[in-house]
Amino acid sequence: MLSKSQISFVKSLHQKKYRRENGLFLVEGIKSIKEFIQSSYQIHTIFYTTEQREVLPQLPANINLFEVNNAELAKISTLQTPQGFMALVYIPKNKSVSTESLANQFTLVLDGVQDPGNMGTIIRTADWFGFKQIICSEDTVEAYNPKTVQATMGSLARVNISYVNLLDFISESKIPVFGALLEGKSIYKIDWKKEGLIILGNEGKGITQEVISKVNQPVTIPNFGEAESLNVAVSAAIFCSEIRRTKN
Repeated sequence: MLSKSQISFVKSLHQKKYRRENGLFLVEGIKSIKEFIQSSYQIHTIFYTTEQREVLPQLPANINLFEVNNAELAKISTLQTPQGFMALVYIPKNKSVSTESLANQFTLVLDGVQDPGNMGTIIRTADWFGFKQIICSEDTVEAYNPKTVQATMGSLARVNISYVNLLDFISESKIPVFGALLEGKSIYKIDWKKEGLIILGNEGKGITQEVISKVNQPVTIPNFGEAESLNVAVSAAIFCSEIRRTKN
């Protein structure tokens, strides 16, 4: 049985402030939890309901297990319909990344993306197309937001996320910088060559003017209808798909 203090502690991790203070984030659902168990992430505790005991995977000895009832799980879950499992996972340190380390590959770069669902979908999309690294501006939504984690469906366990001073980072870049803009060369006519940073902007404002000034090649996804713009996660999928299509 969970104590009031345990419930309060886990619920505090719903908020960014306390995730940072305690270095922990939440993962819900056995499929996603398995992805993190098999990754380099460290698991602190797994909570599971009595009904789900039989489907518990074989776990390393250093993971704490805590059996709860459905009512208790509902109190600590971020979901309207809890999935029978919740894990507390250690947040890895923000690893420094240099533009040199991104040579000979394509990397998604997010400039002020705010919606957790979009962020999670972009991470999942990157994983699908084999992009192993995403660079984020410091004002981009946190990768460990519960809604983001849920939307990645476990892909967060395989994609490295780094937060940087984006203007400084791009200024130091010696590889091509492509920007997703409404005005630019058609994505279907780009010679991608062998490497590049793919800049995707905020849902409402797009890429900041300061970052646009560092873009070598503005790229647009041509429209054939009347929609004003594309969702940033959809744009990310089109860029990833087109790059993989031309490279393979």
